[in-house]
Amino acid sequence: MSTLPDLLSGNADHAADFEDRFDEVQAGQRPEAVTVCCSDSRVLQDEMWSNDEPGRLFTCGNIGNRVIQRTADGEVVSGDVLYPLVHTGTRTAVVVGHTGCGAVTATYDALTDGISEPAGIEHCIELLKPHLEAGVEALPDGVERADAINRLVEYNVDRQVQFLLESDDVPADVDVDGVVYDFQDVYGGRRGEVHVVNVGGETDVDALRSAHPEIASRVDRLWEYPGA
Repeated sequence: MSTLPDLLSGNADHAADFEDRFDEVQAGQRPEAVTVCCSDSRVLQDEMWSNDEPGRLFTCGNIGNRVIQRTADGEVVSGDVLYPLVHTGTRTAVVVGHTGCGAVTATYDALTDGISEPAGIEHCIELLKPHLEAGVEALPDGVERADAINRLVEYNVDRQVQFLLESDDVPADVDVDGVVYDFQDVYGGRRGEVHVVNVGGETDVDALRSAHPEIASRVDRLWEYPGA
């Protein structure tokens, strides 16, 4: 046992720093936003926003930053994403993809070559496949593998945003945005920067920059695919 003692040591430091920061949220929470991030260990779900305030963000993590859950009645918005939108007054949802996403890579491989994974991982890939299939088909001929994956990262963010916007379970006054977290020097900014690719379903870079001048410098896309 080597890792757990190290984790507990880090937690002791955390508890010392945060002991008096829970006073206002011990009885409940009203987070400003729910973020749906990939659970990749390189995606620092609170730190990317420089957040150290308990109760500010409701963070959800899974491979592929999925908002979709499959039930006997079909696909629905996942309960862990929906909960704060329905029960804590949260009115902003942010889907956070990231460059080099392994779940998007696995889905791309499953759609193009076929892969074999344990049942639990395969289930997650099967949730992504029908939403990424059209994106794979729309990729330009001859695109390099890494470029294909990062274009599909944006495409996946768009599909997850669209699913939230079209769901009757999501309150109509919820703002839904999509971003990509870059630690691979893909967008040309600083490592760890978040790049806005989708606001309320709008994906056109010029339109986004015009409509949202306060964040214009952070709006960027690798791919404006056919039908976007």
